[in-house]
Amino acid sequence: MKAPQRSLSDWGRQNWRTASGKPSLKTGERYLPDMAFKGLTKAEIAATNAAKRAGMKAGKQFVSQPKSIAKKTARYR
Repeated sequence: MKAPQRSLSDWGRQNWRTASGKPSLKTGERYLPDMAFKGLTKAEIAATNAAKRAGMKAGKQFVSQPKSIAKKTARYR
């Protein structure tokens, strides 16, 4: 298996969830790996969820995270 395939395989094995554990479509929360949630403060989780909800309200499916939070969660993806 080549490195990119191994990376994708590892990525798929992570436990992805929302902060509440409920479906994102119902709550507007962001899906992240469990380890990423453990690395964020409650304020950071609230900020990334607020950005996701605002994007969803504007009709977007894919919404960028605030840059400071994206830097912090990148290592978990």
